[in-house]
Amino acid sequence: MIHQLIFAAPKPGMTVQEFQRYWVEEHAVRYAAKIPQIKRYAVDTTIPQPGENGLWSGVAEIWLENEEEQLASLQTPEFLEGARLDEPRWAAFWQSVVLDTDTEVLVQGEPESAVQPGVKLIVLGKRREGMTREEFRRYSRRMHVPMVTGLPGVRRFYQSFTRDAWYSISEPPFDVAYHIWFDDLAAVAAARQAPAMAAVLDDRRHFLNEHYVHTLLVRQHWIIGPEAR
Repeated sequence: MIHQLIFAAPKPGMTVQEFQRYWVEEHAVRYAAKIPQIKRYAVDTTIPQPGENGLWSGVAEIWLENEEEQLASLQTPEFLEGARLDEPRWAAFWQSVVLDTDTEVLVQGEPESAVQPGVKLIVLGKRREGMTREEFRRYSRRMHVPMVTGLPGVRRFYQSFTRDAWYSISEPPFDVAYHIWFDDLAAVAAARQAPAMAAVLDDRRHFLNEHYVHTLLVRQHWIIGPEAR
């Protein structure tokens, strides 16, 4: 199944709060959720963090069965006459980043059909120069993932690798997105202060280009799901 991630920011003149409310309550419900090929759909809204001014204020997570269903979704009137036309009303579409990924479940947490409580960190990464994507994925699976799962308070953990098809067209902006769930903001703060987190951050230099690492703290809002329709 394709796990598509869409990172978006408010259009000029719109506050983050207005942007997030419109995305969750208007665009997601009135337009995007009506595209019939979408099996599951969530919107992750960013949580303000002191001293941080991220590129994006939210992430759409869209699950589609396969490439044929994805192509069909882009040809529906629900997309062409609905979701696509609505986007300029609230999003700085020139700043959006889209990734099609294959997601691996590393820490299950709550069952897939249940809402995972709490908050999550999404970490975007680009592989280090000179490293093939096979080497990158192997290092992530064998070396980095065990370190992340060892962080205190991790309740669920996925890694999403950009799909191979993207590399046949051009080099994608990111090679991986990590999804790390915690019970609450206090648990995130505790994990960030833990010695294990220092080791995780230090390990990034072995396989990630540190200039292209982005971290978002978000809350997940289900529009379709968590059970697939």
